[in-house]
Amino acid sequence: MHSKHKAYAASAAAVVLAFGGPVAAAAAHTADAARTAPAAALARADVDAEGAVAAALKKYPGVVESVDKDDAVWHVDVIAKDGKHAELTVDTRSGNVFTENADGGGDDGGNEALLAAKVTAQQAMKAAVAAHPGQVRSVEWDDDDDNGAQYWNVEVKSGDKTTNVHVDATTGKATVSGSDSDGDGNGD
Repeated sequence: MHSKHKAYAASAAAVVLAFGGPVAAAAAHTADAARTAPAAALARADVDAEGAVAAALKKYPGVVESVDKDDAVWHVDVIAKDGKHAELTVDTRSGNVFTENADGGGDDGGNEALLAAKVTAQQAMKAAVAAHPGQVRSVEWDDDDDNGAQYWNVEVKSGDKTTNVHVDATTGKATVSGSDSDGDGNGD
């Protein structure tokens, strides 16, 4: 009777291992880790300039006038098609968008060139990074040039060096206009 008991115990152990047991538990744990790992990794990744613009435009549709990173937030200025202006902040960790200021006034004519520009802030960022690889730190519309030129001024950071890239608002051509290596991008 002793050998029957051993055979029964061995059969029972085989059934547990085949239909569950530690192997199945380990496999289930691995599958759970695989499902949750990408979400956890995404939660830790900072929102870049492009992500900040997308989040801001989702909350306040329009045309981006400027984007600027300030520590843990992106400041995004948006002009709606009717000329209304909003100053938004986008948290770099969560991607949450907050309205700092939104005016109810229409366009006084000061934003016509921006609204009519062929090249958007998003396209200017892509052109600037293609011309000078790195991370976009700021984008600003500029139509105050003495010769009437309209362009985007894009700051691209690579390592401890920040490069200013002008992107023509009509052609999308990117031209490196200067750089500094003080690490803050302000040249101060």
